[in-house]
Amino acid sequence: MFSIKVKTLTREILSLAEELGLKAVPEYRTPDGTRIDVAVLKGEKKLVAIELEASFKWFPQRLLYDVVKAHRAGFPELWVVTQFRAKQGWIEDYVKELGIKLALIGPDEVPKKLKDVTSTSGE
Repeated sequence: MFSIKVKTLTREILSLAEELGLKAVPEYRTPDGTRIDVAVLKGEKKLVAIELEASFKWFPQRLLYDVVKAHRAGFPELWVVTQFRAKQGWIEDYVKELGIKLALIGPDEVPKKLKDVTSTSGE
């Protein structure tokens, strides 16, 4: 098991995004007033919403809320950085219905995924 150091990981994401020519916005405020832990943008284009979930408590409910926030804010992709990787049943089906790409990942996977997003974001 690993623990997620939220502030450290947020700083790492911000730094790496800048190196890659992207903009990472911590505590991104959505139009409806919710907050996404880190939003990754390329110019004005929304690439990925990143939520950092360090706790198991109420995980399915938090995951569902994260999905709804990302969808309503217009992000095509959501990464939930967590140590909890169990299948989420109907929530995963709901994510597919919404058309969002969801990934439950560990903190060590973030740099590679961010580099991959840069190479596939076009423009």
